Amino acid sequence: MKLSADLSAFSKRLGHDFAQPALLVRAVTHSSMVSPHRDDNQRLEFLGDRVLGLVMAEALLKADPNAPEGLLAPRYNALVRREACADVARQIDLGVVLKLGRSEMKSGGRRKEALLADAMEAVIAAIYQDGGFDAARRVILRLWGDRIGNVADDARDAKTALQEWAQARGEIPPQYIEVARTGPDHQPVFTIEARLASGPSEQATAGSKRQAEQAAATALLKKVDT
Repeated sequence: MKLSADLSAFSKRLGHDFAQPALLVRAVTHSSMVSPHRDDNQRLEFLGDRVLGLVMAEALLKADPNAPEGLLAPRYNALVRREACADVARQIDLGVVLKLGRSEMKSGGRRKEALLADAMEAVIAAIYQDGGFDAARRVILRLWGDRIGNVADDARDAKTALQEWAQARGEIPPQYIEVARTGPDHQPVFTIEARLASGPSEQATAGSKRQAEQAAATALLKKVDT
């Protein structure tokens, strides 16, 4: 089996040359495209989630040998959660090679965060099955890149801290409002405003709503908690 031109280009973006191209085809095939002659990527997604988790746990232990489990756990969660997987998927334009059914395509499936995250995990599993754990680890560490080194900051949940700040002062939980959305459909950029009932607010822009909300919450905390 020979990969199509778009999947061949995607394989290069991944940095893995598939000896079994059918694995990659299956990894990018959504359940909306299932037919008697085609498998979807759900089983690969299940496996890829575990491979990603092992690579990240290993990387975190190596990066900070003295960190206790209480610090490692939130860092781990920040690296493997849906938003992180979807961000990496956007980084390598995974959405443009997804094989989707007509209804899913019409509803904007190529840019849905959950769909992108699931497909990213399936691709990881495809690499693992094609080239083994070392191949999968190499690709994962390259794609996640600086996220691993900066995870201590990313793991801090500013939204929770801001909500606790508001509750301690008798205020209702802060609101998060989408102020703007720009960029192409497969790589949107969100501007979110975090606002307290008492009036203070701050805005932040990022490649996912969650990141923008966290950044806005961080900025607002700095403003009010001084």
